[in-house]
Amino acid sequence: MSQSNSEPPTPIDDTDTTEAAAPAASSRKLAYTWPYPRRSSYEDELRQAAGAWFRKQGAAVHPRMPYLLRDFADWPRNIILPEVADFIRGEQASRQGVDAFPLHKYLHHGLSSQAMLFNLIGPLITRNDVAPLAQAFREAGVPWPAGPVTLKLEEGDRAVFNEDMGQPTSLDLAIYGAAGSAPLFVEAKLSENGFGGCSVFAAGDCDGHNPAQRLESCYLHHIGRQYWQRMVEHGVLDSQLARDTLCPFTIYYQFFRESLFAAHKGGHFVLLYGARSPVFVRRGRAGAPAMGLWPLLAGLAPAPLRARLHAVTIQQVVAALRESTMHADWVGLFGEKYGLR
Repeated sequence: MSQSNSEPPTPIDDTDTTEAAAPAASSRKLAYTWPYPRRSSYEDELRQAAGAWFRKQGAAVHPRMPYLLRDFADWPRNIILPEVADFIRGEQASRQGVDAFPLHKYLHHGLSSQAMLFNLIGPLITRNDVAPLAQAFREAGVPWPAGPVTLKLEEGDRAVFNEDMGQPTSLDLAIYGAAGSAPLFVEAKLSENGFGGCSVFAAGDCDGHNPAQRLESCYLHHIGRQYWQRMVEHGVLDSQLARDTLCPFTIYYQFFRESLFAAHKGGHFVLLYGARSPVFVRRGRAGAPAMGLWPLLAGLAPAPLRARLHAVTIQQVVAALRESTMHADWVGLFGEKYGLR
């Protein structure tokens, strides 16, 4: 066969002793070297614990999802203490009308964060004993309100953001103290993969641009919501967030709404989350920096707002509860239900 005249053949250097490069590691092998835990593993643990709990209770479950009760009406079987289920029914009955006490549509799900909060905080309300919660919060650096406190589940106020229709911004738990004492507003997370995003963006009715310099381009601002006014009042738009191309509400809408709600009320925002969840605080192997949504978002907040942001783990609250004899009858069951070790 004749050789092409376009380019001479590359000569072979018989004296080259360089070793051939080792083949690159496959993505599958590299995945095992990632220094941080994965959320899927954490959720699997929660599902297994919930499924085992429902089997032990003899509860009827979804045929393909043993961690989900078969019928929503069975939600009381997702509540550890009957006294707490009775309390929730009473709250439903007493808070009817426009701002009725909301039961989330997945309250019968073993991984429901609302059910988890009912199980964790409900007994403190029914037994009038908030000392363990106060201990855990103080140890985490949260300023506990002065004087006698009142705990209120599912707290909201339409006036804060002028939410005159639909479901208003609400916090899972509010803790009020004496007059003049800063209240606490708590958001509970169990298996969630983040903070909720903006429904307008999710529906495809917004391209996600940042409207900070042109508020009239935001649909929610157009219909009278006062989210951006609160951002201005609390200095959020004096930060880098106002200069970014993308709107911070697109996927972090819930975080900003709830933290601004707390600040507008003169209070503090508290994230209550599972220590094993890598979503909110992700701790890697020795030497790896902490990551996660909480250090990211708290770090983006301007200093005055950042001082009102706090995070407490479910495990910290459970540890305080285990020191109390008043809750010895159920705290072990809580640990079993949610796979706490």
